[in-house]
Amino acid sequence: MKRVLFVCIENSCRSQIAEAFAHLYGKDKIEPFSAGSKLSGEINPKAIESMKEIGYDLTRHSSKSLTEIPEEQYEYVITMGCGDICPFVLAKCHDDWGIPDPKELPMDEFRKIRALIEGKVKGLIAQV
Repeated sequence: MKRVLFVCIENSCRSQIAEAFAHLYGKDKIEPFSAGSKLSGEINPKAIESMKEIGYDLTRHSSKSLTEIPEEQYEYVITMGCGDICPFVLAKCHDDWGIPDPKELPMDEFRKIRALIEGKVKGLIAQV
């Protein structure tokens, strides 16, 4: 199992959605984690709603700080495009997906970001 860490600033939306898709599609290949550098302390309600639409319960997740994740080497550390740089997280590969922050978008646009994240996670899983 490859350890993958998804990071965005608040760990409330994009990184949570990425972690959820990794759980859905990467069960036998990756062990996903998510975290943030400036924690919001909650999961974005739109993220919860958008994932509920496809049958995933994001309320099982919690918003986590980078200091709360296992201090081990990850195969990948993926930032979502929020400017967070995580050089202190040990990983074989660091990548930034450049995903726009959807938290202020209307739900139809939010779903497009969810679909973008889903495609990126599927692509990552196909690589490992």
